This record gives sequence, structure tokens and C-alpha cells, in this order.
Amino acid sequence: MNGLPSKRALGINAGLEAGLTRDLAARCQELGYRSLWSNDEPGESGLETLANFSVGAPRLELGVGVLPLDRHRPAEIAAEIDRLGLDPAKLWLGIGSGPLRQLDVVRRSVAELRELLPEGTRVVVAAMRERLCRLGGAIADGVLLNWMLPEQAARSREWVREGAEEAGRAAPLVASYIRVAVGAGSLQRLRDAEGFYRTVTEGYRRHFEAMEVPLGTVGVAASSRTEVLDALAPYQSALDLAIVRVLAERDGTALAEVADAAAP
Repeated sequence: MNGLPSKRALGINAGLEAGLTRDLAARCQELGYRSLWSNDEPGESGLETLANFSVGAPRLELGVGVLPLDRHRPAEIAAEIDRLGLDPAKLWLGIGSGPLRQLDVVRRSVAELRELLPEGTRVVVAAMRERLCRLGGAIADGVLLNWMLPEQAARSREWVREGAEEAGRAAPLVASYIRVAVGAGSLQRLRDAEGFYRTVTEGYRRHFEAMEVPLGTVGVAASSRTEVLDALAPYQSALDLAIVRVLAERDGTALAEVADAAAP
């Protein structure tokens, strides 16, 4: 580490057992990660996962990416942050339109969250297409991309910057999840995860179809730390923050293997 903030974070699926989550967080804090992130799923709270992260890694920033607005109202989000005792100053609060697919819903929700939460709380908008990237640039503190190749991430970052410039404000942070699998069976784990998303919604289907790349290409499957770092390098250049999204069994050894291999 050179003393500057790392451009790398680590992310997991919500719902990991609390002890494992805390242990992984403590390991990531020692490894030099900048922040820890969780998604949010029906029945598995992303914000609760962040609360467990905070116990294991009290120095790190925390991000949830993202809370779909069809399942989470701004007032409920603010109340849950307060209930869990999450520090808004360390929080990257990600929201997404989900199946609503309406820019106005995102715009209104960002404004409402700013009224409900302490000044300085950072609101992140999920984006995969140009209009949402530009909107995020205009109103958010961060834009979270997903399932992109480095060249797509770089183009999306430009859309975010253009949206910010049109709104007369500084460009927000641009981050992206990058799926990473390490060791035996890594390519199959990446293929399984990517294959699910290729058909999960019509929007994702079109997104992957436009890439015209083989299954198991959008992410990193590697056998060594050197291979992981080489594969992450193009993403690091295209983004402000690369979030290593762990593809591994839910046990301490498998999670630590990915965290160690991808560490800054």
C-alpha cells in the first residue's frame, strides 16, 4: 500500500452468516480494501449485511448495491439505517429502479433520501444504460455499474461525466461489480453466475446480447493472484472503484481465497 485510498472494494451476496461476514470484513480491512459492499435480495437484507461488516471492519466504508425501489421506500430505508446503527458518513447507499424502469422514480427517490438522511450521506444510482448513467451523473454521489466489460465501463463513465457537466456539478464516483472466481472450478462458477443473469430479465438479455461475447467472459476466472490482478487491471483503469464481487462457496476458506487473490 502507498498510503493513498485503494481503488478496490470487495462485495458479497447478502445473507452470509454473521460470523463469516465479520471475519471476512476484518480480513479485508487488513488487506487494504477501500470499502465493503453487499447486494440486497428478497429475504436477505443488504443493510443488515453492512451492519455485520461494520463490526469486523470499523474503519472501512460500506456500500449496498442496490436497494430496488419496488421493494424499498426511501422512508423505510432511512428508518432501517437508523435501526441498524449504520454510520451515514461511511455509507454508500445504492438504489435502483428495479422492474419499475422509470427515471422519475429514481430522481424523486434520490431527492427524498437527501431530505431524510443526514447531510453528506452518499446516494448511489444503479445504471446499465446511457440515460441512467447521465441521470446518475446529474444527481447522485456515485453510479454503480454491473456486468460490464472494461470498454463498456469506460464508455459509461464518460456518460456519467457528461451528465454531471450538463448539470454543472463535479462528476460522481463510478464503480462497478466485477465477478471474480479463483481456483478449481472458477470458470464454471463464473459461467453459472453469468448464465443466470443473461436471461433473468429482458433488459439483461439485451445487455448481454449486445456484447457478443462467449459465456464466462464478463468477469474474472483465474487460478492465481497474478492472473486475477492482470485481469482486473483494465477495469481499474476504466473505473473510480472496482468492486470485486466474490464467486465462491459460503465458507471462510473459499471467501478468503478470493479476497486474498484480489487484494490491492
